[in-house]
Amino acid sequence: MTSLKLGRRALMLGAAAALSFATSAMADGHEKLDSIHFLIPGGAGGGWDGTARGTGEALTGAGLVGTASYENMSGGGGGKAIGYMIENADSSHGTLMVNSTPIVIRSLTGVFPHNFRDLTLVAGTIGDYAAIVVGKDSPINSMDDLLAAFDANASGTAIGGGSVPGGMDHLVAAMVMEAAGKDALAMKYIPYDAGGKAMAALLSGEISALSTGFSEAVDLANAGEIKIIGTTAPERVEAAADAKTMIEQGIDTTFVNWRGFFGAPGLPEAEVHAYQEVIEKMYDTPEWEAVRARNGWVNIHNSGDDFKAFLEGQEQVIGDLMKKLGFL
Repeated sequence: MTSLKLGRRALMLGAAAALSFATSAMADGHEKLDSIHFLIPGGAGGGWDGTARGTGEALTGAGLVGTASYENMSGGGGGKAIGYMIENADSSHGTLMVNSTPIVIRSLTGVFPHNFRDLTLVAGTIGDYAAIVVGKDSPINSMDDLLAAFDANASGTAIGGGSVPGGMDHLVAAMVMEAAGKDALAMKYIPYDAGGKAMAALLSGEISALSTGFSEAVDLANAGEIKIIGTTAPERVEAAADAKTMIEQGIDTTFVNWRGFFGAPGLPEAEVHAYQEVIEKMYDTPEWEAVRARNGWVNIHNSGDDFKAFLEGQEQVIGDLMKKLGFL
């Protein structure tokens, strides 16, 4: 019964996609996309969710795309959405799926059988630093405090994240611990389905600290709900200028999580170019700059073959690091 429902849904989406991938001419001679449907592989409140919705906000606000719609499809550490795109390739031409470093990590660890080569590479768009955060009422105020708590009671100092064990949030926390001279394998990591649930666990006191994306932490930090005790940026970021870097605190590590967009396999070249064109034009708009600055993102634009070369480089570097840390 489930497969029948999925088949009907795919058929309906296919009809919608065929209708939605229409273009109209803009005053400057470029084409405007009538709509984009964003597929988000995790729940609300996470980095993927924020990236897709922020990109859609900028594209529609700047008049480059008529309308944007969004669909959250959690499951399998992002594997459910990737599998869906591959299985329903013909009916997904109007869809862009957001993803990031985990598509590399999870294929390396075998969490799902696919990798970025099984999709159409559209463009890498941003970088988001990572952060370690604690609740506003936590006695922990710095990385020194967190490391002291870890030394005193490693199993009682749980660090959570919005990704599976061995996933990106886990990997970042392990990198930080290793750089601080601690045994990363002794760290108690608790996974949650996307950043929103992980943040809720932190605020309820389920975990001592949270490994998350910097952009996910900024708004809550500015509202006084959490404290950012360390970021993986090479220097302080204006969006949360009081947040110290790991380097400032004697922990020699930096990390930036790229995020970008993928199409279904076999996506026609004309449609790939249309997506790439509107994304490239987006960077020059005030609407994009407002979204980027608000989230503390870094512009990292890789399109087509450059995106593929970038991902292959990430695969090598991350694979080497995961072997060193014992995750592979």
